[in-house]
Amino acid sequence: MDTVFAFPTGRIVTTQLAQTFRADLNSILAALLALPPELADVPWRVGGWTRKQIVGHLLDSATNNRQRFVRAATDGAFTGPNYGQDAWIAAHGYAGQPWTTLLRWWQVEHEILAAVVDLIPEKRFHASCAVGADEPVTLRFLIEDFLAHQRWHLKQITAGNVES
Repeated sequence: MDTVFAFPTGRIVTTQLAQTFRADLNSILAALLALPPELADVPWRVGGWTRKQIVGHLLDSATNNRQRFVRAATDGAFTGPNYGQDAWIAAHGYAGQPWTTLLRWWQVEHEILAAVVDLIPEKRFHASCAVGADEPVTLRFLIEDFLAHQRWHLKQITAGNVES
């Protein structure tokens, strides 16, 4: 990509969790931008999603989690559905999108999410969040789990070249 985007650091971030969230997203972004574009259409493992589809999945995850984070922070709790990952990937057609477009979308979607996390007061991190049929967890857990999920998929994206 022509321009390297970094999540703004000049904002007043009120919690350690928000600082960690922003720092982790910056690290993930740097790794995504460093990936050779020729790997974008290559599955990370035989029968697995391509790197494009994984980035698309991370976009879907960010979209769904933004709803969860905002509703838990503003309403004091969240109860809502899970989503069908494969159906969402197919519905968005991520496999057919240019790699640079997907990376720009990832940057924007995650900047929005970081701005949301920046503004969540510490007292709201204990809000209950029930996703699908899973047992309720705290908003803090949901945010930390989102980062773990991003890092886990980053390992797939940066795994060696696999022939399909």
